[in-house]
Amino acid sequence: MPKKKRIFYPVVFMVIVTAFFTFLLAFLNEQTYERIDEQRALEFQTSVLYALDLPIETMTEKEIISFFNNNVEEKTINDRNYYIYSENGTTQGYVFQFIGDGLWGTISGHIALDPNFTQLLGVNFTDHSETPGLGGRIDEIEFKEQFRNISIEDTEQIIEYGTASGGNVDAISGATSTSTAVRNILNNEIPDIIELTQKEGFDE
Repeated sequence: MPKKKRIFYPVVFMVIVTAFFTFLLAFLNEQTYERIDEQRALEFQTSVLYALDLPIETMTEKEIISFFNNNVEEKTINDRNYYIYSENGTTQGYVFQFIGDGLWGTISGHIALDPNFTQLLGVNFTDHSETPGLGGRIDEIEFKEQFRNISIEDTEQIIEYGTASGGNVDAISGATSTSTAVRNILNNEIPDIIELTQKEGFDE
């Protein structure tokens, strides 16, 4: 076989294979992107409702979506989004997104506060890079459920570790840096949120 043909056939073959798999990936992306977007929206809605301490574990996906759309309204102040949870026209709580520094990267999630901004209703962590099995345990229900109904009337030190010594939350054993990061994020974010809500333009 001539040298030119020996070079030509592999090149043509690779072009065809590349074009085929490019088309296949584009087709799969086109077919699944709506479902992926729906799942992302569902995860977001679930996080907001969990922070508010609503019984999402008893809801189906459709019920979560319906409940969120009927009872939660998105607002913005100073380029910061927040969410108003209402039932029968009465505000039951507010949810704010947060982001702060963890041990290996940022930690983001949602903070839910009562209508009078005197109680932390709950917290959920949606994204982080903490060490699996150590700092990554901030995702565990046992850790997150400690942040329910904590008084925030004293904004100097809202979260304090060591329930046996007068604190209100237990730190994660073996993950001191992540526990400290979570405490610092919440103790910084909550006063900032309260200050933000006192400004003109905040919709209750």
